[in-house]
Amino acid sequence: VQILSYLGGVLKVEETDLKPRVGFLYSINSRNISVFINATREQDSGQYMCSVNVVDDTIRWDKNVGIINLTVLVPPAAPTCQLHGSAVVGANVTLSCSSKKGKPSPTYQWQREPPTFQVFFPPAQDRARGTLKLTNLSLEMSGVYVCRAENQAGSKNCSIVLEV
Repeated sequence: VQILSYLGGVLKVEETDLKPRVGFLYSINSRNISVFINATREQDSGQYMCSVNVVDDTIRWDKNVGIINLTVLVPPAAPTCQLHGSAVVGANVTLSCSSKKGKPSPTYQWQREPPTFQVFFPPAQDRARGTLKLTNLSLEMSGVYVCRAENQAGSKNCSIVLEV
């Protein structure tokens, strides 16, 4: 789909959802035809192609075309924390954490808050799935557990209170 063109001295912005957010960064006379996209959205991700043709010039696709792939990163949405199982002494429970949005997919990190600060590692914690398995529960394992959903675009937390 063509988005933007400059032909015969006429600048044209096509009717797409990009229309109010796209344009040339510099005056065409500068010979720099960089393009801007404001207020990027996840659906703006994709392959963009720039084609430059000069009047009376031979069109050579290997020389006249530039291609760039755009990936719009999306920070994780606030995750949801849940407890699975019965929090009684000697039992096993799983804490889960999931975020409905995020590009790339978020990774998850569980930790126990002070006064008994604790960070968890595999196999108890699965960073891709957002789960934390707590086995052979004791009263001392009660506390606030925080999950952090994170990717290159940002992070969000949720927490859950475990009362054994």
